Amino acid sequence: MLRLGYDAAGQLARALAAVAPDGDAKLLKALRARRGIRARYAAWASENRDDTRPLIWMHAPSVGEGLQARPVLEIARARRPDAQLAYTFFSPSAASFARGLDVDFADYLPFDTAGEARAALDALRPRALVFSKLDVWPCLAREAAERGVALGMISATLAEGSSRRGGVAARLLRDAYRRLDAVGAIDASDAERLVALGVRPEVVSVTGDTRYDQVWARVAAVDRSAGIVAALASTRPTLVAGSTWPADERPLLAAWVRVRNAVPGARMIIAAHEPTPSHLTPIERWAREAGLRSARLGAADARDADVVVVDRVGVLGDLYALATVAYVGGGFHSAGLHSVLEPAAFGAPVLFGPRFTNSRDAELLIGVGGGATADDDAGLERRLRNWLTDAGARTSAGVAAKTLVERGLGAADRSWSLVERLLGTTRR
Repeated sequence: MLRLGYDAAGQLARALAAVAPDGDAKLLKALRARRGIRARYAAWASENRDDTRPLIWMHAPSVGEGLQARPVLEIARARRPDAQLAYTFFSPSAASFARGLDVDFADYLPFDTAGEARAALDALRPRALVFSKLDVWPCLAREAAERGVALGMISATLAEGSSRRGGVAARLLRDAYRRLDAVGAIDASDAERLVALGVRPEVVSVTGDTRYDQVWARVAAVDRSAGIVAALASTRPTLVAGSTWPADERPLLAAWVRVRNAVPGARMIIAAHEPTPSHLTPIERWAREAGLRSARLGAADARDADVVVVDRVGVLGDLYALATVAYVGGGFHSAGLHSVLEPAAFGAPVLFGPRFTNSRDAELLIGVGGGATADDDAGLERRLRNWLTDAGARTSAGVAAKTLVERGLGAADRSWSLVERLLGTTRR
């Protein structure tokens, strides 16, 4: 009954895709993107699929999982130039990310019905299909397994409180997880939870989180002598607040006014998660009312501003290079905490709100002393004051944060070894 219901939901999604109206809503974009998807897959295959070359198909539903997949794809391109690489994603937010990958084929994943799965497999004809992080699609996994395609998963993690661990989701997905031929878990606890979910114990190994390699490479590539980093370089103590939501900004900005009384020369660079006019204007109004000079990123006077308001996306990873301390948003928002690894890799102490329990990295940072959480503006103020006025405490926290990232390196190589083994797997 579960399978029938799941198949019916997939068919309904296909039908809705054909009639979805124009609009910017994420759901509408996801539906419209599936129009003509079989034809797109088939057209690429007709022109480009070379059956003398093995094809590795990597699926990552959104940007976060894509960041885990990217270092493995880069290794695959370098070490197996004979292989073709295909990359699929589910969320519209990942479309631009996918266009930046060095792969032979990139597109949305079709809705998970038997017919769509067969059409995609007919076109791509993969040797191995690898899922990034956790999402495994029942119909696709079943159809691929029946064709002898080796199935894997990298950077696999399952939160203690995940809804997948019980109820309908667990029953629906158990067979799909059991079909996996190789799984690289982030840590031993994840491995145990994945086995409970249905993954066979003998196919699981601990390989780590490839995001650490991804972030480390990103940090190493930042050019401090040019671009926005050089333009904003300053000896002033700097708080870089990244991926903030209004729910973060209310306590953070209240705390910052009081922190400035203790550290008058301190400045803030704030990069909202959604840098829309309706989001940035209140920040600029707050700065005026607090008697602080604000400037948009790229303005001639941005270096001298007390508050630099970032009005674009794609630059936060560079801006963390300027952080004396960092604040990562999402911890006061229902969506949850954003990535804390980037500022940690730069050696900045990392502060965040109370909703971090689904972030393994945040918990690890707290554990080693490289990060801290606060429940309100008073807690944020205390921690920021401490790090900005006590050089010893700040340095100790920053070293701990950077060391944590360094210790996580090597997961990309271990994950690639897993994928390479899949290329030689013959499914019985």
